[in-house]
Amino acid sequence: MVKEELYITVPSVFRCPISLDVMKSPVSLCTGVTYDRSSIQKWLESGHDTCPATMQVLPSKDFIPNLTLHRLINLWIQSSTLRPGSNSPRLLPATPPAISEVQAKLLMEKVEREGCVDSLSKVAEFVSCCEENRKFVARFDGFVEVIAGVLKRKCVEIKALETAVRILDLILSENGVTEGLNKLILKSNQESKFLSAIVLILQHGSLNSKIKSVRVLDSLALDSESKRRISDSQDLISILLQLLKTNNNESLNDAVTSILTTISITRSVRSRLIENGIVEILSNSLTEKSLKLLATLSTCSEGRSAISSEPKCAAAIVEKLLKLSKTGTEDALTVLWSTCCLNKEERVKEAVVKGNGVTKILVIMQREGEGNVKMMCRNLVKALRAVCKDWCLGSYETKTTHIRPC
Repeated sequence: MVKEELYITVPSVFRCPISLDVMKSPVSLCTGVTYDRSSIQKWLESGHDTCPATMQVLPSKDFIPNLTLHRLINLWIQSSTLRPGSNSPRLLPATPPAISEVQAKLLMEKVEREGCVDSLSKVAEFVSCCEENRKFVARFDGFVEVIAGVLKRKCVEIKALETAVRILDLILSENGVTEGLNKLILKSNQESKFLSAIVLILQHGSLNSKIKSVRVLDSLALDSESKRRISDSQDLISILLQLLKTNNNESLNDAVTSILTTISITRSVRSRLIENGIVEILSNSLTEKSLKLLATLSTCSEGRSAISSEPKCAAAIVEKLLKLSKTGTEDALTVLWSTCCLNKEERVKEAVVKGNGVTKILVIMQREGEGNVKMMCRNLVKALRAVCKDWCLGSYETKTTHIRPC
């Protein structure tokens, strides 16, 4: 016989505002708010002189038993848990309640005061549980500030830094979080401490922590000033480049490539990346994120020269040309157009033709409507015509009825 389970909805007045558990020994403060005895004792013994629910200063820390509520709770337990055929009442397990505002305040105070891993882990566990919890903490006044504060402290253990980054990564998509974080860190001239913490994680943290820390950093680059402040960190760019050189994890490499693309808004940053061999690094493992960065680098003459000088780059781009998304295709064509049409590099043209690039470019041109992509395709076909000796392109313009490989 299958047992019939009974799920109980606990009246909110029976729950302690601090623990959210059904009160075993309800007591009332002078403010009139009732708490479970053990919970309010811990609150007062920790040095607080306010009512947790109302935050009113307590003229007296004495409390009195709420006998009426205690009796009601006992009656409710007996009536709710007395099952047919059972001689004694049994309190059925309930779904763990959501965190209360009082609990959130207590945790935040502990994190702010100590920055301990235990408190941060509890917050991370709560935040990772569900979308409702993430929305709750994102709206909670001072939450983002307290978590970001952990990353700006000195002598914080790496585990605490990793947990703080994990929490921020979980709530980045919530309304107003990235803007608030940007203001707290990059617009308050405190970015050096924050960036030092990120570098520490990138050097000594776990793989997941590295990915999350780069994502958090990328989310902060909301405007040109923010991007400049991030790019001014010499240590950060060095460690990001080192990760690209030595790491084989695609998720981390994509995250690193993305942030490098984001902060490459000045010629000086692009030049530094080029000097450190970024083109060769990207050519060894070409992804759509890599193409975005290469397209950014191709906007300057040093970038075009570096791309042209890297023998694997053009060939790798041509090989992927018909396997990319719309955005990836445009980035790939931008790189080829910049080197073949602006710099007129013969070695790049030869690499494109050798990889059957003209055919692929014509295929893309046929499927595209009028726009930037089609314009680049036309220019590339014209630039490659002389190199493609075995293919008579004639006066080919836009209409192709037959495509022959080179």
